[in-house]
Amino acid sequence: MTPQELAEASARALWDGDSTSQRLGMTLDHIAPGAATLTMTVTPAMSNGHGTCHGGYIFTLADSAFAFACNGYNQRTVGQHASITYLAPGRIGDRLTATATECARQGRSGVYDVRVTNQDGTHIAEFRGHSRTVKGTHLPVEG
Repeated sequence: MTPQELAEASARALWDGDSTSQRLGMTLDHIAPGAATLTMTVTPAMSNGHGTCHGGYIFTLADSAFAFACNGYNQRTVGQHASITYLAPGRIGDRLTATATECARQGRSGVYDVRVTNQDGTHIAEFRGHSRTVKGTHLPVEG
């Protein structure tokens, strides 16, 4: 299996159990080893008291992109630490895109950056996630 095929198969296995991303209407638009892009439309149910997208939903979208990016190697990988900086509000009806990119991966640790933008390209947030591999795989290991 090529690295791309492995990333795609791992993503399918992870997606099947990811009810949060599915129930929030996220779509997995791109997957590659160490990279992922997910999108989500902001609904009225996601608004806060200011009438904009609650930051927790933006964080969740970024965290899901992070998860798919770091789980593309058929190793179960979890978040060890994450932080986000909000730069502009998401608005009801916006289509938000979270693009995750691997910055570093060594041993059991990884660092990933996720940029969240809206349909106009406005930079909504910047997320950094630190990953840690744990025991187990998404797919059966041959051998």
